[in-house]
Amino acid sequence: MPFVSKVLLRRLAGGLRAGVLAAICAATLFGAAAHASDEPDLIFRRSTVFKWLTPNDKLATYGVDDPEIEGVACHFTVPEKGGIKGWLGVAEEVSDISLACRQIGPIRFKAKFQQGDDMFRQRRSLFFKKMQIVRGCDTKRNVLVYMVYSDRLIEGSPKNSTSSVPVMPWGAGDAIQKCADFFSN
Repeated sequence: MPFVSKVLLRRLAGGLRAGVLAAICAATLFGAAAHASDEPDLIFRRSTVFKWLTPNDKLATYGVDDPEIEGVACHFTVPEKGGIKGWLGVAEEVSDISLACRQIGPIRFKAKFQQGDDMFRQRRSLFFKKMQIVRGCDTKRNVLVYMVYSDRLIEGSPKNSTSSVPVMPWGAGDAIQKCADFFSN
């Protein structure tokens, strides 16, 4: 190695180590923030693209209860990037998200809500992209309506999915609440 000095090699190696350390620290910090207590429950994952040395691309299905409306749960499926960026937690995820919400018990409204209130929110990239599940009330039909979409700081995505949950009695003697009574303008 007559053309490359040992000092230059040490500087390059030191810079590489510092960059890898910074990426690991960022992934750890943002990973810790993403695993808060209100995170959805992972139901299962399936690999979609095989990678030789890094994690595969996957589809992951999660479940989350509506925090303001007892008796309603939503399940959503999101793609999760593999590869080095996915492994480090810095990959920007695509906006293809599917959603299904169902009544899982007697529906009880805990508080008043506005049309389009966030029911759940999750970061989909290191800085700028987030996924949101929002809720509304179809007062004419007494149906809760949920929509999932992702947005970015600069531009959003038109990709979305919608699911509805009719407010029905769960058992004998169960009073039917009206979502219109809990909808605030």
